[in-house]
Amino acid sequence: MEQIRELIEGWGLLLGVTTPMAAFVADGILVVLALLLSWLAYTVCHHFVVPLTVRLTEKTQVEWDDVLFNERTLKKACLIVPAIVMWMLIPHIFYRYPLVEEMLERLTAIYITLASTKLGITVVDSIKVLDTDLRSARHQYLHTFCGVLKIVVIFLASIVVVAIAIARSPLTLLAGLGATSAVLMLVFKDTISGLVAGIRLTSNDMLHKGDWITVDKAGINGVVEDITLTTVKVRNYDNTTLTITPQTLVDDSFQNWNTMKQSGGRRVTRRVYFDFRHVMPIDNALRQRLKQQGYVKEGLLTDDDVAEGVVNLTAFRCYADRYLAQHRDVNAEMLYMVRQLESTPTGLPVEFYFFLNDKEWKTYEMKMAEILEHFYAVIPDFGLRIYQQNMFF
Repeated sequence: MEQIRELIEGWGLLLGVTTPMAAFVADGILVVLALLLSWLAYTVCHHFVVPLTVRLTEKTQVEWDDVLFNERTLKKACLIVPAIVMWMLIPHIFYRYPLVEEMLERLTAIYITLASTKLGITVVDSIKVLDTDLRSARHQYLHTFCGVLKIVVIFLASIVVVAIAIARSPLTLLAGLGATSAVLMLVFKDTISGLVAGIRLTSNDMLHKGDWITVDKAGINGVVEDITLTTVKVRNYDNTTLTITPQTLVDDSFQNWNTMKQSGGRRVTRRVYFDFRHVMPIDNALRQRLKQQGYVKEGLLTDDDVAEGVVNLTAFRCYADRYLAQHRDVNAEMLYMVRQLESTPTGLPVEFYFFLNDKEWKTYEMKMAEILEHFYAVIPDFGLRIYQQNMFF
């Protein structure tokens, strides 16, 4: 660089330019050359090195290099190269202007730090892709770790930028942070508590991305879309998005429907209140009517179920239990029953408890209603009546 300067100044003197003007022109030409070299370095990296590196990583058998050395990450790295070229050339160009040299070196160093920080954040984001199982605890640990790592990268970059700006060593600033640790703990209080809460949620297999959860206090009833250090984002089934802190989920209770979705069926529990005045032993007329209407022939009732002295509610419970066992939409391998509960002033409650095979919301509601509506329709055939306030039917 010094030889180029001397050559330019010599040409200027030969052309009759004064010595100060020749030095000024030489400095200007060197600045232009430095800018051209920086642009050339960026162009070579962006258009040649990046495609070549991507092709090489695609040919390897391992996957981590495809993730870390992807095109987006390499392009972020290309932004640092021209600044490094300028930072190396500044002392050779502006050595006669110490103040300008110092200011340009600081600005270039700050730019390199910021660009390196952006590159580091991009690399951290790329690390998340290494584990594609969004529901695994390992992925959530990795997600949480990456969140903490980004905070550390930004924090250290801030220290370095301040140190460059005030011409101090970053180690000196870090040593002085001990006195302000209480302030830092206050600033990062939510982040620290979110980190601990997130680890508790995933280590105990309480929550993962994609889970269907309900939090009654917060009005949440939807699918978890994202879990970060400070928030859990949930998309409700009305397409509204709600956020809640991981700490809130740990401190309070919430309902996770994921185990239900993984099980063999979705539970149905419904109660029907019967009028006491219509609960009575089966007489001959009722027995004959049940036989004529095909309840015994269908195999859902036997002659013993409608024998003399058997209560009509008992016969109905036997019918309902066998109906559930034979229904195509009911998972008969899981618990099902028709049981009588403690009597109340509003009638005698009978609970239908069973599991449906189809767990999709709309289909589940339709099939559940179909089964219960069948029971409502056949109850009068057993001589029973459903209790309803101020009237009976």
